[in-house]
Amino acid sequence: MGESESTAGGARPLVTDPFDAVPELAPLRTAAWDGDWAATQAFFEKITSPADVSFAAALLAGVDRTEWYLEKAAKAQPADPLPRTLLAERYIHLGWRARGRGLGKDVSWDQAELFHDWLRKAELLLIEVCAEQPAYVPAWTARLATARGLVLGQSEARRRYDRLAEQHPHHVRAQSHLLQQLCPKWGGSWEAAHGFAQECASAAPEGSHSAVLVAEAHIEHCAELAGAQAREYLRNVSVRDELRRAAHASVLHPDHHRDWHWTDSHSTFALAFSLGGHLGDAARHFAALGDTVSESFWRNVPDWKTRFTEYRTAASATL
Repeated sequence: MGESESTAGGARPLVTDPFDAVPELAPLRTAAWDGDWAATQAFFEKITSPADVSFAAALLAGVDRTEWYLEKAAKAQPADPLPRTLLAERYIHLGWRARGRGLGKDVSWDQAELFHDWLRKAELLLIEVCAEQPAYVPAWTARLATARGLVLGQSEARRRYDRLAEQHPHHVRAQSHLLQQLCPKWGGSWEAAHGFAQECASAAPEGSHSAVLVAEAHIEHCAELAGAQAREYLRNVSVRDELRRAAHASVLHPDHHRDWHWTDSHSTFALAFSLGGHLGDAARHFAALGDTVSESFWRNVPDWKTRFTEYRTAASATL
């Protein structure tokens, strides 16, 4: 995880590290830096939502060299699902980092082999956890990432998601994992991807995060188009209206409360509206974000930090 990133032209630095964006997460980063399993365990024991466990597990997975102390914890507490799941998340992170963010055709044989090696190590841990504790949602969430990376197919990914959803039906990180699986680049279709996003948005409680999947699906769809098609896709009025409905059902709903996921959702909506030229709609999301941004989707935009500040400036002028 990096420090806050400077923007162009001497502007205030963007806060891109979730640990800095959400101060309550700072103790987890400190525990990871110190290799302190007791403090890590204590942090997770205070979390009441499986979705938040998965969110924190993904952040921990991005802290360098954490595999060393997580491996020790997994060996020391073989009956506890938490250290094995956190270790599996770390292996998954290392695998995707080895693979790189390119398309499958651009991944070298060596990259693919290392990628699959890490994911197989993670999958073995997660199979054990799910066999012992079939209702353990964080492990099923991680298994959606291994299913995609190991190319286990649409039906297996859906089976894993359905097992998870029996316990926690509005788990936004798990839903985002499955949405990726349903995109054409992973063997799915746009009909399936958009259908699933709308299904999650419709079923979710008002003010929750699941409707952000509508924006994720449209951003992914736009990214696979070229030239004029790509430029016009998000400008389409029907797409804009879908994005508006999704935003007002989630982070702009009166019942929404700021939690650990808030930067991800506002950042995704801000990007989708900005790329579509709907700056008035983007403005409320930029206002909520301030100098904070999640790079999960923005990083796919060339020179994204500069573009973020340019779009934010243009959007603020509409208020």
